[in-house]
Amino acid sequence: MLLSLLRDGSLSGGEKLLYILVIAFCVLLSLSVHELSHGLVAYWMGDKTAKYSGRLSLNPLHHLDPFGAICLFLFGFGWAKPVPVNPWNFNSKKGGMVLTSLGGPLSNFLMAFLAEIGVVALGSMTFASNAGFSFQLATVCYMLCRYMVMINLGLGMFNLIPIPPLDGSKILNALLPARIYFKIMEYERYGFIVLILLINLPIFNELLFRGESAIMAFYDMIIGTFIH
Repeated sequence: MLLSLLRDGSLSGGEKLLYILVIAFCVLLSLSVHELSHGLVAYWMGDKTAKYSGRLSLNPLHHLDPFGAICLFLFGFGWAKPVPVNPWNFNSKKGGMVLTSLGGPLSNFLMAFLAEIGVVALGSMTFASNAGFSFQLATVCYMLCRYMVMINLGLGMFNLIPIPPLDGSKILNALLPARIYFKIMEYERYGFIVLILLINLPIFNELLFRGESAIMAFYDMIIGTFIH
């Protein structure tokens, strides 16, 4: 994501700086909302571990995984530091873990939808030729909404992959029989290596892009019925 922008020779130094600031803001906010949502769902279901660990916060410093944040910043998909959860505090351990794990990605899909409303609304606006400041402000807002869509879709979809330590693995493990779960856990330590390999596969990036495009088209179909 950012790498392609930095290589773009048509952008000035000031424009590149603006892109960096916009993307950094979107990354930090998206990661914080993602992890806060995990903690809130767990809290609502009776587990206060995240609260006692200081993770019910929008402060990105409480949630950042340095490598995951860099991946999100550069490539548009990544992860944050997992929120601590104690499933023994849930009335239903499996149900609680599934809902808690879904909380993060679902919050990203919701944020992407809200941002896409801004993209569609701003994209349909017109400005007079002399409306300099208004046009510049609308352009920055459009850019902000656009990257919020892209980053949140990438974060939400990537985290649903059933590979540790991503949310998808926790959802899958909660639904598996105990004997299969413990067998998979023998290989959990290799999950990070598998993620690194996936990130470097061109076909993975293509599939992720197609998935994001499909979701955006679905959002546009819904939003278009109200705005146009």
